Amino acid sequence: MNTQPVILTGLRANNDLHIGNHFGALLPLIDMARTKSADYQINLFVPDLHSFTTPIDHAELQAQIVHNIRLFAAAGLPLDDPNIHIYRQSYVPAHSELTWILDCFTGFGEMSRMTQFKDKSAKLNEDRVSVGLFNYPVLMAADILLYGASYVPVGEDQSQHLEFTRNIAERLNNQFGELFTVPKPVKDQHTFFGKDQGLRIKDLVDPTKKMSKSDESAKGIIFLGDAPEEAARKIMGATTDSVGVVHYDPTNQPGISNLLTIHALLSGETIEAVAEHHDGDTSYGDLKKEVAEQVKDFLTDFQAKLTEVNDAQLLAKLEAGEAAMNLIADATLLRVQQAVGLRPKAA
Repeated sequence: MNTQPVILTGLRANNDLHIGNHFGALLPLIDMARTKSADYQINLFVPDLHSFTTPIDHAELQAQIVHNIRLFAAAGLPLDDPNIHIYRQSYVPAHSELTWILDCFTGFGEMSRMTQFKDKSAKLNEDRVSVGLFNYPVLMAADILLYGASYVPVGEDQSQHLEFTRNIAERLNNQFGELFTVPKPVKDQHTFFGKDQGLRIKDLVDPTKKMSKSDESAKGIIFLGDAPEEAARKIMGATTDSVGVVHYDPTNQPGISNLLTIHALLSGETIEAVAEHHDGDTSYGDLKKEVAEQVKDFLTDFQAKLTEVNDAQLLAKLEAGEAAMNLIADATLLRVQQAVGLRPKAA
């Protein structure tokens, strides 16, 4: 098996992806995989077990999982790179079994202090707050520790979970010997991957908040599956302001600044160049029309690429990744099982 250091990150398992996800997550992840695969084993897993820690439509889950993997392929994820492994979490049973073992060495208080659990559970009826949502960081720890991953790109909302992963790994290592590779601390992760300061697309209706799939009306979101004409209409209906002059000023002109951001991301130009080009324009309508055409062209091109994804090649890539990852994960799990007394130790 590959002895290179491991980078591990997850591909979304469900929910529609929008253009904010495309530029903020898909493209950076694909770029990372492409640029680092020569020196690192890249594990890109689909966290399908994570996908229903909060209520979902289970009848749609399987189709969503496959669709979202296809979106990554359409966005340029190389399927022919042998050092990039794609696999579905639930197709590697060791994830679930190691989670249970780690559960038994995890304190209730530790999980109770997790900020993301507090935030997500506050939005749900108490009866709908699942043990899975509470337990999510332990499963995330298993995802990482099974493969000896040193590098895991994490945002601010996942930093606490990574620190827990480090703590539980060190706890078991101290008790049972060197079972796990301890992932690098958050500071080192940010140094390795770069602290992302990229442009972020905001909601078209309320440009003071990020574009998010949780917006039930969807009027402020451009999904990758939107009809290009419908997406253009959303741009034309975007909230602006009464200033009457185009400036890139996210604080005082968030709607106009959001349109300039979308313009920059779709054109590949810097925000500075786009802002300078349009600075002082007095027609918001002309700016909207220009961005609307860009969005139409982008979605038309992306959706054409989606139809060209080779499903047989994609399935073969998944199956190969899952076969390879089961070998690695099972070896780690056996080592842990032997340490805690669930399996006899090798003579």
